[in-house]
Amino acid sequence: MDRSVPSTRELAMKLDLADELARWREQFVIRDPELVYLDGNSLGRTPKRTLERMREVLTEEWGSGLIRSWARWLDMPQRVGDRLAPLLGARPGEVVVHDSTSINLYQLVHGALAMREERGAGRRRGIAVAENEFPSDRYVVDGIAEATGCTVHHGFDRLEEAAVVVRSLVDYRTSEVADLAVETARARAAGAMVVWDLSHAAGVLEIDLAAAGVELAVGCTYKYLNGGPGAPAFSYVATEIQGAIRQPIQGWFGQEEQFAMGPAYRPRVGITRLLVGTPSILALTAAEAGIELAAEAGIGAIAAKAAALTAYGMDLCDRFGLATATPREAHRRGGHVAVVHPEARALTAALARRKVIVDFREPDIVRFGMSPLTTRFIDVCEGLTVLAELAAGR
Repeated sequence: MDRSVPSTRELAMKLDLADELARWREQFVIRDPELVYLDGNSLGRTPKRTLERMREVLTEEWGSGLIRSWARWLDMPQRVGDRLAPLLGARPGEVVVHDSTSINLYQLVHGALAMREERGAGRRRGIAVAENEFPSDRYVVDGIAEATGCTVHHGFDRLEEAAVVVRSLVDYRTSEVADLAVETARARAAGAMVVWDLSHAAGVLEIDLAAAGVELAVGCTYKYLNGGPGAPAFSYVATEIQGAIRQPIQGWFGQEEQFAMGPAYRPRVGITRLLVGTPSILALTAAEAGIELAAEAGIGAIAAKAAALTAYGMDLCDRFGLATATPREAHRRGGHVAVVHPEARALTAALARRKVIVDFREPDIVRFGMSPLTTRFIDVCEGLTVLAELAAGR
């Protein structure tokens, strides 16, 4: 790649030399050192330990132990959840890893609606969600509204008629971060419950669900937590309301005395009442390995590097004359930088041909994901330099 800004590259190299998290990149599979991968906000790189763990589960636990291995597999959803909990500011027993973000969101929105009715707000039948929220979240809300007779309200300016609010902590397009504590308190003051989607926040930002008064949240593990394609999502339910949350999908893993095979469904006590069917042990194994890496590196250090990477990326945007929709203040942005350009789709494809992997979001955003454990400052430099060259017709 032709580089016309040696001073910028020199700065990137200096930043990489001073990076306290640089050694963690060695923990990941890097098959092509020439590839500039800036899409870890969609799919994180493969941890080397994941390959080792998967091999162990396949050959030893499944291969040799067979059905006997369920003795250690049965509690994996909650065990992995407890491993993830500190990264979210949650307590033990408040997080369970299972199913997909869409399934988990469906459960918690239904549960929140039922709780609102029990709290005497039965007249409220509104669900508030942003018109530009992540599509799956909108589709889930629309489906629930159609099935239950609720009304969908777009936006969060007026919450007086909302029973439940569904919103992402980090905007998947622009990287803007909502104020978790303030928005949770505002919704509660209006009489609504919030279900937060942490998919673009978990593993890259410091989150304190307990301190913010959050009661319900979901999120995925395949982005910054490097859980792998289709890795299971997580659900968070604050301890104080676990006994009141209703399970709309009644499966045998959420049943008390699971192996009694009784005639009637009785939900388990605690967070495990959210479980549905038999969990994917292979997927949980991969998710656990990625979560462990983030826990060992430390979410504080990870968040600090994310802020530094994105700040450097935005400085480069200014230098190259590239427009960005990402907030300037570090506390108001997540782990990616959104470059706005009318030819964003074509530029994303052109970047891929130059061995720079980013992604495109409608209508005009090129997203540069900066996953702190694997992304170097030189990667950000090279990626944005190539974009500037392409945008200038070079």
